Amino acid sequence: MAPSRAVVSTMPPVLLTIAASDPLGGAGLQADLATFSALGVHGASALTAVTAQSLTAVTASDPVQASLVAAQIDAAADHLGVDGAKTGLLRRREIVELVADRIERGALPAVVVDPVMVDGRGTRFVSDDVEDAYRRRLFPLARAITPNRGEAELLAGTSLPSAEAVLDCAQTFRSLGADAVVVTGGAFDGNPDDAVITASGDAWIVRNTRIATDNVRGSGCTFSAALAANLALGRDLRAAVSAAGRFVRDAIGASAGWILDGPGPVSHAQG
Repeated sequence: MAPSRAVVSTMPPVLLTIAASDPLGGAGLQADLATFSALGVHGASALTAVTAQSLTAVTASDPVQASLVAAQIDAAADHLGVDGAKTGLLRRREIVELVADRIERGALPAVVVDPVMVDGRGTRFVSDDVEDAYRRRLFPLARAITPNRGEAELLAGTSLPSAEAVLDCAQTFRSLGADAVVVTGGAFDGNPDDAVITASGDAWIVRNTRIATDNVRGSGCTFSAALAANLALGRDLRAAVSAAGRFVRDAIGASAGWILDGPGPVSHAQG
């Protein structure tokens, strides 16, 4: 019998999500890891908070100490290497500063920042010092930031009812310092078109058609995770944004018929 031969395999890109948990699996760290898996990249994680949630509210939350968040990030960077990263709920200034520090050290490349400042109901849940840390430290280091309508309005200081209104504020978004800003359009009036603004001066709208369903829980997390994955797989920004949007639309379509006691999640497994 011939001796067995070792199979040499190249590990797929490693993406690190830095986010809070969602025990329902629809948003946060769980949504990020499910998206990474569906798109063929290896997901690593650094947990920032443990939460208990219903379909309509966060009922309990316990933050993770900054030193432990740092240890998780360093474990992934030191033992696997990180090809890309995305952030979700950071919530505290010291965690925002920590992530910025690891980017500056070179441990976290091509970071997609989902600035979780305002929820889908328009409720703001970060303090002024956290917003300042995002603006001053993290946004200028980001490959892309992906605010929803409420977050974009907070950052721009004006109402943004449509993707066209976002492009009218293009210079304001460029002043945040990120390579690109992608304002996701799920909460816009009319169709959920996404608006893209780049630091190099380009800007465009990605046209989308709304799917009639309340099951959109985690769609913002899923979009930013899919964008990070597609960038890590080598796609340029325009192609990565388009691919991320398709993934989210397929995920929403797959869960549109689910009947639950509140707004349900998108289907990462079928997206």
